[in-house]
Amino acid sequence: MDFSSFDAFNAGVKEGGLRNRSEIRLLVCYLLRAIDRPVPKNLLVDAVLREGLANYFELNEAIDELLKSGNIDRDIQDEDEVLTDTARGRESAELLETTLPRSVREQAVNSAIKLMTLARNKRENKILTEQLSDGGYNVTFILGDEQNELMRLTVYVADRLQVEVVKNNFLEDPVKLYSSIIAALTA
Repeated sequence: MDFSSFDAFNAGVKEGGLRNRSEIRLLVCYLLRAIDRPVPKNLLVDAVLREGLANYFELNEAIDELLKSGNIDRDIQDEDEVLTDTARGRESAELLETTLPRSVREQAVNSAIKLMTLARNKRENKILTEQLSDGGYNVTFILGDEQNELMRLTVYVADRLQVEVVKNNFLEDPVKLYSSIIAALTA
């Protein structure tokens, strides 16, 4: 692999991001090895792009090349395209991971984990919104598992912007809200 030249488009790539196609392919292999379970393709792409680590087109090209070379596999789970590493991809990532800057590796993994947690929270919890006649909204948060509803909380918010803010904050850490309420009620 030639890591010495910039040969990738850099539109959307922040300072310190990857501008070399070999490094972008390696980052994909590294992420899949680090996460060690099937990752939805759109989540992997979002994780890299939100940190400005690679160009969108270069990243998708890298994924296609890795699929063709047998370094990663593609499958469908719950109607989502998911990617997994192969033995060949894991070996490449293990041998060459230190050629990627540590900050890039950490940012990519942290971003992917955060997005995977957010996706899981969206699947496991429900949020209902109801527009009221005064223009405000009731937002109902339902925290639970398949057998039990642990909490149902309805709050009033004044406008659509606040609806999005409270929904996003809840989805980032629904257990934090539950724990805070339980602590307040039992203290």
